[in-house]
Amino acid sequence: MPAADESRAAFDSSAFLSTCSGRPGVYRMFDVDAKLLYVGKAKNLKKRLASYFRQSGLAPKTAALVGRIAQIETTITANETEALLLEQTLIKEWRPPYNILLRDDKSYPYVFLSDGDFPRLSIHRGAKKQKGRYFGPYPSAGAIRESLNLLQKTFLV
Repeated sequence: MPAADESRAAFDSSAFLSTCSGRPGVYRMFDVDAKLLYVGKAKNLKKRLASYFRQSGLAPKTAALVGRIAQIETTITANETEALLLEQTLIKEWRPPYNILLRDDKSYPYVFLSDGDFPRLSIHRGAKKQKGRYFGPYPSAGAIRESLNLLQKTFLV
């Protein structure tokens, strides 16, 4: 009688990669029970996913992950930044076992324009409880600060 693992068909990486896009996006790897194992992003999905199925040079953790893959789903995004934001959102929502969560576990920053007679333009992280308009999310708080400083100098706000 064959072992349980031998009775399941192995993931056909070459067939999958032959249909995979070379565009930026996010990929999700699942086991035979359709349990999410890992979420990743790529500038080029085909190249990134092909790197998992090379013959040698995989880290032990990566080799263990690859051995459990039964299905891979991809989502194509407009650019790498959009892929980063989607990846971060999916990791926080599903907490896949093979992902290392961001160390600070911060949320992405938004630009906040408050309501009222004297609206305030500022950077905001966290729950969106205050009345006003939120723009974002943005991957770089430093870039937001720089933009807000430029707006302040240009329009004297």
